Amino acid sequence: MQHDELIWGCINYSLCSYRAKLDKEVFCRNKYNLTGLCRRHLCPLANSRYATIREIKGKTYLCIKTIERAHTPNRLWELIKLPGKYSKAIELIDQQLEFWPRFYRHKCKQRFTRIRQYLMRMRKIREKPPEFQLVHINKKIEKREAKNEKKALTAAKISNSIEKELLERFRSGLYSGYLNFDQKTFDKTIEKLENEPETEFVVDEEEQTQHLKWEVEDLKKQEKKAEIEIEYEQETEQEKEQQEQTQNSLDCMAEWSKAIDSSSIGQ
Repeated sequence: MQHDELIWGCINYSLCSYRAKLDKEVFCRNKYNLTGLCRRHLCPLANSRYATIREIKGKTYLCIKTIERAHTPNRLWELIKLPGKYSKAIELIDQQLEFWPRFYRHKCKQRFTRIRQYLMRMRKIREKPPEFQLVHINKKIEKREAKNEKKALTAAKISNSIEKELLERFRSGLYSGYLNFDQKTFDKTIEKLENEPETEFVVDEEEQTQHLKWEVEDLKKQEKKAEIEIEYEQETEQEKEQQEQTQNSLDCMAEWSKAIDSSSIGQ
């Protein structure tokens, strides 16, 4: 059922999903690998007797694999929780791996010390107050807020322009009589009118001359248009007179031919 040499021959010379080949070294991605290297004596799949150290949710466990549990894959690895005290954990590793090869005992101790060191560093970093805090930025929310700001600005501009137009009409006296205004808005407009300084409009001479030129040009265009219309009306009247003359001549010719026909028939 468990043939180590056959398994290694299949894995080594064919596909292995845990193998990661690099330029200088071949690594193993299996979570039960003791050192992380792809070797015959370090492969957790091709060794029926294997031991390693794992860290699960901040706690360390001694994982032991034996050939007696090869027929039950769900209970293939025996997890032994290691105590928090370093000396007691080392004693427990020596006790559990007493009759194992010295290589496994030594590598398990090295792995345990390494895991313990990075757990201590993690604990110190967690307890230390952060110097700066990283804030996640969501681009979608930023885009949505920018669009909403643009819409709000356009709406505010429209409302301000409407308010200005209504104030100008109110000043010019376009709305006569009593109007049904809201009292708050009416008070605001009155305050604005009182606080606004009186402005004196100064007309520039160049602008005035330019406006006069434009008015003269408009008058000339209107005169030309009127002359063209008069000429067109005269031409149409002449055409109508010519048509009437031709129609009268045709009628006279028709009467004359009828008279000739009647005289020839009487003779």
